Amino acid sequence: MKTNIFTTAFLSTGLMAMATLYGCGSAESKAEPAKEKKTTIATFDLKKDKLSTALNLPGELFALQQVDLYAKVSSFVQTLKVDIGSEVSKGQLLMTLEAPELSSQLAAAKSRLKSQEALYTASKANYNRLYETSKTPGTISTNDLDQAIARRNSDLAQYEAAKAALKEVGAIQNYLEIRAPFSGIISARNVNLGAYVGPSGKGSELPLFTLQDQRNLRLAVSIPEIYTGYLKAGDEVSFTVKSLPSQIFKAKVKRMSGALDIRLRSERVEMDVPNAGKVLLPGMVTEINIPLPANASTFIVNKKAMLDTSEGLFVLKIVNDKIEKVAVKKGRATDDQVEIFGNLSEGDKLVAEPSEEMHDGMSIKF
Repeated sequence: MKTNIFTTAFLSTGLMAMATLYGCGSAESKAEPAKEKKTTIATFDLKKDKLSTALNLPGELFALQQVDLYAKVSSFVQTLKVDIGSEVSKGQLLMTLEAPELSSQLAAAKSRLKSQEALYTASKANYNRLYETSKTPGTISTNDLDQAIARRNSDLAQYEAAKAALKEVGAIQNYLEIRAPFSGIISARNVNLGAYVGPSGKGSELPLFTLQDQRNLRLAVSIPEIYTGYLKAGDEVSFTVKSLPSQIFKAKVKRMSGALDIRLRSERVEMDVPNAGKVLLPGMVTEINIPLPANASTFIVNKKAMLDTSEGLFVLKIVNDKIEKVAVKKGRATDDQVEIFGNLSEGDKLVAEPSEEMHDGMSIKF
């Protein structure tokens, strides 16, 4: 009896367990499949607008005219008329040089000129006498007259050559006087009295003087390729210098190179800066503010709408309630807005603040 009771109890327990498992299976089979979860995010409609910005770039001031003065001939410094900081006018004598061998060459050239002049005078007189005599038939042969003409022409050529030689030596003699080619200020002096000087690399490693026109300066700046289309001749810019941070100076675009530097991929732009008061100095580094007006309407978005990844820049567009990544390029920017260029159309709905977790095909609701 004990055995039957145990068997009955065991069978009852087993049947109850099977019933429980069967009931659970039936409940799961009747459950509906889970729906895809949608995420709620903020969006906005893409619009075109005009974005006016300013570009801050470093620039440098140069003298409008600057020249390094060297000696034309090998010589010695005889006198110095100016020093560093001297203000000079065009044509003013700056220094005189001495070259003893040039004096000898000049004396020799003058002597040769006088000798050739005498020979020419004699041959010319001889020809004139023979010519006058030949007017009487039979007195002078044609051959003698031809030889007299040839002699006269030869002496004339030698005489002209002697005059040219004297002129050349005289021109070289003029090189012993160093004069200012334009009005300006002597910004450097690298010689002393008695120093041996000569052409660059032959006695003069450094120039005798450096002359600068500091009343007129040029401001040079390199404009990155992306901004070159926004500037034109006549546009006004403002700039400051470190020595006068509270003072703002103005200048107008005067010259544009019209080509990009192959190393920097930028265009050199120059502005003329009047400097009659000599407040500014050549070599000063400036901070230039260049206004970039809007030439046309472009797509403008908040910087938060850009998704910056290792693959590039993207915006997230909503198409049929799903996310689609669109690659874009960035243009000009302000503190909070930026131009974008890509496969976009006005009225497209974009995600306001995308994140790395958002991916292509992701369902959203808004």
